Amino acid sequence: MPVESVPAGDGEYLLQEFLTAVHTAPPSRFPALVERYAARIGLRRVTVYLVDLQQRQLTPLSGGERLAVDASWAGWAYRTLGLRVEESAAGPLIVWLPLVDGADRLGVVGMHVDALDGPLLRRCRTLVAVLSMAISSQRGVSDQLVQQTRTDTMTLPAELVRSLLPPRTVGSARAVSTAVLEPAYELGGDAFDHALTESTLHAVILDAMGHNLASGLTTSIAMAGCRSARRMGAALPDLVRTVDTVLAEWLPDQFCTGIAARLDLLSGVLTWCNCGHPPPLLIRDHRVHKALERPGEPPMGMPATLADAPRTVHREALEPGDRVLLYTDGVTEARTAGGGRFGLAGFTDSIIRAIAAGELPSEALRQLIHAILEGRPQRLSDDATILLIEWRPPGTR
Repeated sequence: MPVESVPAGDGEYLLQEFLTAVHTAPPSRFPALVERYAARIGLRRVTVYLVDLQQRQLTPLSGGERLAVDASWAGWAYRTLGLRVEESAAGPLIVWLPLVDGADRLGVVGMHVDALDGPLLRRCRTLVAVLSMAISSQRGVSDQLVQQTRTDTMTLPAELVRSLLPPRTVGSARAVSTAVLEPAYELGGDAFDHALTESTLHAVILDAMGHNLASGLTTSIAMAGCRSARRMGAALPDLVRTVDTVLAEWLPDQFCTGIAARLDLLSGVLTWCNCGHPPPLLIRDHRVHKALERPGEPPMGMPATLADAPRTVHREALEPGDRVLLYTDGVTEARTAGGGRFGLAGFTDSIIRAIAAGELPSEALRQLIHAILEGRPQRLSDDATILLIEWRPPGTR
């Protein structure tokens, strides 16, 4: 049936049928279900691509040739979260739409059509939205979806930490938090966490001592302590004290540095506790406005319990459009291709240039972490994690 002649009622029935089928099927059945639904609404062919862990390649869910994120129209849709219509050599148009879970980029969907009009585009967008929800609900329990996003073997410490990490990006109309972490398959002690409520953006960055399984355990316990305290409504000093106590009790020989931060989404006031970590950086008007340096405090764990001093909460009033960077020292200590240190200026300049060029915050970090990795002929000597918070109240450009 031509798409123009599909009655509204039939279209709603088809969508309801597809929704039910895709949410009760294993991911291995997704391609067949998508193709069946696509044919009934006037699409020639649909291919679902998931981005790999390092955001370099897009892998078809049904198998086949991978596409480069940096060198394909599919990659353009992923990088920009925009619609792209490509004229294929075979004749039909290819409509590329990003696959997104909230603010987190999952991949893209390519839809082959003879011609594109408003009603068909709306059906394409609805199809992609349903797929995003289905994939998001399954990726925590489906090994197939996890395997689709990997291109290498993962170490046990990395597997442990990765199992606890949240989506790379969370966001609302007022703020976004996005992060990247390398080496993807050989993580040691770095991790990040972020979460949103109606009024608050919560963010944590952690860097455990060492680069082994004990480091991964330290990070995992610290993250669990942060989440447990946060979900019980603990104030920032009490949240950090929870982590201090649990690490001192269960891993007394281990500790980790970190920052626990909260952004009030209405006022733009940022509060944080810095536990022996590099200070946050404030980017305003496309330059590093200042480092949010405050007197140092002990790392989380036994050093803090020995000091027995209350944690200090720091405050900074942000302006609309401000961005705050949290990072681990593996970023600034990374080497360039020429052998020098990447340094603080190197990584902040990269982010400022990308954002000034109109890149999404998540895309700016993707480009930056790839620039850091390209300077290393082998592996990073230390984990490198970057978390970017952007406050954008209504009216902010």
